[in-house]
Amino acid sequence: MNLALFLFVGGILHFGILLASAAAPQVLDWRNALQKLDRLSQQVIWVHGAFIVLTIVGFGALSICFPSELASHTILARAVCGFIALFWAARLAVQFFVFDAKPYLTRPMLRLGYHGLTLVFIYHAVVYGAAAL
Repeated sequence: MNLALFLFVGGILHFGILLASAAAPQVLDWRNALQKLDRLSQQVIWVHGAFIVLTIVGFGALSICFPSELASHTILARAVCGFIALFWAARLAVQFFVFDAKPYLTRPMLRLGYHGLTLVFIYHAVVYGAAAL
């Protein structure tokens, strides 16, 4: 097993998540939904979203630029991979136990995207978890 290759693929998948997530504001009709909130709450949601995007970009960039270093089993590599694994494991928990996406999965492509993202989240949790151990 070439852990560095799995981490490199994980990096590419991080950017795939961002591409898929770009559809979320339109699919969830954020423009209308957020208008019901006060201006500060709208701003907080957009800023939190931007920081999540920045975090995922960072995960992807580290994984594409430094896959061998992340697979090196140094303390720092294990800590970074452990954090990334924890991030995606927590995201999976939210996917399974908090979100109710069924009302929005009205078209086959949306269902495929949702389940595809779930598989990518699992991949990340497993691969980065293995690198952390």
